[in-house]
Amino acid sequence: MSYPRRISTMAAALAAAVVSILALTSGAAQAQTIEYVALGDSYASGVGTRSYLDDGSDCSRSAAAYPSLIAEEIGADLDFAACSGARTGDVLDEQLGGLSDSTDLVTITVGGNDTGWSGVVQQCAYPYPWTCDRQIDAAEDFIRNQLPARLHSVYDAVEAAAPNAEIIVLGYPRLFNGEQCNAITRISPGEQSRLNAAADLLATTIGQVATGHGFDYIDVRDAFDGHAVCDDTEWINGLSYPIAESYHPNTAGQRDGYFPLLNALV
Repeated sequence: MSYPRRISTMAAALAAAVVSILALTSGAAQAQTIEYVALGDSYASGVGTRSYLDDGSDCSRSAAAYPSLIAEEIGADLDFAACSGARTGDVLDEQLGGLSDSTDLVTITVGGNDTGWSGVVQQCAYPYPWTCDRQIDAAEDFIRNQLPARLHSVYDAVEAAAPNAEIIVLGYPRLFNGEQCNAITRISPGEQSRLNAAADLLATTIGQVATGHGFDYIDVRDAFDGHAVCDDTEWINGLSYPIAESYHPNTAGQRDGYFPLLNALV
């Protein structure tokens, strides 16, 4: 009986089996690459993190933003379409080109700019005797009566363009904790309370429309509690330079606020 020959034959067969398994595994891994499209405004692009990709755009997309973080975590192929300043109409007109039948995952944060939110906060930051009650009232009226239809249009278009994708909508945090720690802005505790109430209305409105479409909705407000402007550990920038960095999640806000909630769901 020739044991060396039998062992050689068995070794060759085992090697062939291993090669076949590796080939199948490699093919499966390639087939399972996640196609991910990130849509939305500055909260999705990463404004506030102070470090941006050199992609030839003015969109302020960041490797520290939640789309970049989740793409790296799950090994996804990211089409990063989110852009600073985007409104719902901009998403419809400029950001849907990467969506297709093969898209696996879509995330979107949008709606804040439609309300004129940055202008409202700016008005509130002016010193006495200027007030921002009228601007807050107008923003809340818009959120109640006009924003839902705009969100429906965006969500309908995303669903139609990416019919096989998991679509996740992420909302906005409250910005303030009632303290005044920046002598330049002087947003009063009363104004901060009203701004937070408007942020609550925005968050719940977006959540209702998103869940009405059957999408997952990530409400980030609780995660950001204790990390607002003027908190000991801020996840949101206060008044900053350049001014566009103001009142946006910083690197910690993206990494420790948005990313864990999205990662847990994905």
